[in-house]
Amino acid sequence: PINNQQIILTHQDFLKVGYANFKISDNIVDRWLLSNLQTLKKNIAREMEDYHLYNVVPALFTFIEDLTNWYIRLNRARFWGDGLTEDKCAAYSTLYTALRELTLSMAPFTPFFSEHVFQELRKMNPAEAQSVHLCDYPIANENLINSDLEVAVGRMQQIILLGRQKRNQVQIKVKTPLKRLTIIHKEEKLLFEIKKLSDYIQTELNIKNIEFDTAEDKFISLYAKPNLPLLGKKLGKEMGKYKALIEKLDSAKLSELEEKGSLLLDGVTFTPEEILIFREAKAGTEAMSNRFISIDIDTMLDQNLINEGLAREIVNRIQKSRKDLNFNVGDRISIVLSGDQTIVDVARQFKEYITGEVLATDIQYSASKQELEYEIDEWTFSLSLKRI
Repeated sequence: PINNQQIILTHQDFLKVGYANFKISDNIVDRWLLSNLQTLKKNIAREMEDYHLYNVVPALFTFIEDLTNWYIRLNRARFWGDGLTEDKCAAYSTLYTALRELTLSMAPFTPFFSEHVFQELRKMNPAEAQSVHLCDYPIANENLINSDLEVAVGRMQQIILLGRQKRNQVQIKVKTPLKRLTIIHKEEKLLFEIKKLSDYIQTELNIKNIEFDTAEDKFISLYAKPNLPLLGKKLGKEMGKYKALIEKLDSAKLSELEEKGSLLLDGVTFTPEEILIFREAKAGTEAMSNRFISIDIDTMLDQNLINEGLAREIVNRIQKSRKDLNFNVGDRISIVLSGDQTIVDVARQFKEYITGEVLATDIQYSASKQELEYEIDEWTFSLSLKRI
């Protein structure tokens, strides 16, 4: 039986059950997921010891969100890559470990669902116990917890969400690349950790270059307003006095409130719920901010960036065509393209990129309409694909 005091099976354990391809990963996102998993198990143990079972299920849901909407999304290229590379083995080994340990952790709370998942995983490991309910409950390996990395990935998630929000505001699709993203935070240590995740940020937000800056006040103005429904009851007739004091608070005091969770103001202690903090971009910037992190994005587009975005749209339509035609993932194809001159010119300009992404040997151009028709903005084109 597997020793559940370990977060991952050792290489020797996998060899005993035929898992010669198991890899202990040094990938930064793999290490984050395994650290996150240890923190989850540690928190579950603490809450159960205190009989706070109502805190366990939300923690499980948070981890599932991190696993499905972040870890798997960020590692799509690793999972779908050609061949059985060491990096691909490491990604699948990490995913297997996370799913197995999560299933054991969920077993007391979702017994039937956990059993179903466990039995599916058990198909890959004949030496497993007969049931998830016959396994030892998992114990956190605190040696694998990296709090700095967990914080950095949390900030990376906020950066990606802010970047998507900014793109929506200026109506620029994610497929269109942008020149620069500046990540802003006053803590150099945090920026150093986030820098290790730059490749993932660039991919998710389609950014050419990432810069870092500790001078938030160059990009963002902070101001505050009192939460009147809460403070009206608390302050009564003195509400007017403290309203004026709150609205005069500078950035340093507001940062203190966010960091410490309270602020003493003329003899009265206020919480973040009682003082509402707002952030707005300074003139001449394209900044976005929340209480965790700030960013500034160059949203100016030149023709080359626009064309690269169109090339990505062409790839998207070809991939959709591959799926509709039931081609296998590894099938090589030939392409015939016909359509507006703008689309044809972009396909010629980015031919190497397009053929590489869709596993095409070549792109031929025709004046005749092909069988599969598509639109990108105001342009139309058609495709014909053949399996080679």
